[in-house]
Amino acid sequence: MSEFGRVLRLEARRTALLVAVPLLTAVGAAVAWVSLAPVAYWDNSVIALMNSVRLLGPLAAGLAAWTAVRERRLDYLRDLTPRSPATGAFMDMLLLSGAALIAYAAVSAVVVIGTFLRDEAGPLHLTGVLAGAAALVMHVVAGYLAGRLVPRLATVVVVVVATWLWSALRVPATSWVSLLPPAALNRVELFTGLRVGVLLSQTLWSAGLTAAMILAYAWWTTRRHLLAAALAAALALVVFATLRLESTGGQAVGPVAIDSACREWPITVCVHPALRDGLPALMNAATPLAARLNDTPGAFTKVEQRPDTSEATLVHGVASIHLRDLEPGYEADAVRQIRNELVDPGACSVPKPAAAQYRSLIDAWLVGAEPPAISDLRAARAFGLWTEEQRRGWLRVHYRDYHRCALNARDFARPSP
Repeated sequence: MSEFGRVLRLEARRTALLVAVPLLTAVGAAVAWVSLAPVAYWDNSVIALMNSVRLLGPLAAGLAAWTAVRERRLDYLRDLTPRSPATGAFMDMLLLSGAALIAYAAVSAVVVIGTFLRDEAGPLHLTGVLAGAAALVMHVVAGYLAGRLVPRLATVVVVVVATWLWSALRVPATSWVSLLPPAALNRVELFTGLRVGVLLSQTLWSAGLTAAMILAYAWWTTRRHLLAAALAAALALVVFATLRLESTGGQAVGPVAIDSACREWPITVCVHPALRDGLPALMNAATPLAARLNDTPGAFTKVEQRPDTSEATLVHGVASIHLRDLEPGYEADAVRQIRNELVDPGACSVPKPAAAQYRSLIDAWLVGAEPPAISDLRAARAFGLWTEEQRRGWLRVHYRDYHRCALNARDFARPSP
């Protein structure tokens, strides 16, 4: 009984490993916070968690290997009890995995709160959170078993280096290997999203490999052949998940349908929900341009954000724009995109020098910028003296020449009524 009490005290003493929780939490939270995208998109929050696992995994694996090496010499105390020789190792792995998951939960809370504090958009893929947790546990089990099998301090270094290289040397979106846990993923752009099937396959891969390692160790220590069937099933799960990831071609994201956030007065402006904070500034910037183009072939009453992969157009009164985030100057850039769609790219590809200067004068007025210096001082002075209404009337008359970059000095002889 006294020996059994010593074993219980030995197991209880392992709670000291919980000091690893603050360390893992601090490191993981710092990495995840830096990885958060400027736009509060839940898919990128999941990627921030995965990025934290790419650093937490090697760290947790090293701590697990160090624990296994340190406690290996005390196995003789466990042998004094009638329990299976694998039981002590299972308890260690359970405790270490629990500590790692507590840290991961704290990091997840930081990411979720950081996303909620902004105008979050898109669904939170819980499968992605589980994929990160499964990958972290896989690192813990792999590190611990390596320390058990080769109880040397050098093993700790080898484990940390090997797992870090596995995480760091894979390039996102180059092949399906980059999707193996912990996945190396690029930031998800607006109007695209993580493919849930890929996240599920990653979870199955980590769970299957973790189970296979545990079952292989149990089979090796207990020699119970019944475990072979379970080991085969775990390996089959790993193969199945690998084939699913290979079939993706390394692409973890795909286009998704998004219900835009809109503001409808005095014109309609619609953007990705993650950019809804930019609606007032976009409205203020686009409305003057819409007013100046009124009653011309380039008139528009709606501005619509579209994916970067689509072509920017101005058709049937709808102007499309491309925005990645709300960095300073985004509203001016959106207005410039609309203005650039007003001219014929074929006719304006190689304009005459004088025509290019006249176009720059009109372009500056359309977007509310300072007028450029042009060689025709008379035209610049005349246009500068016209009222806003006179300029709009002039544009309605001369829009075709502006569209084809064919303006000349005669067009600025007098304002239109």
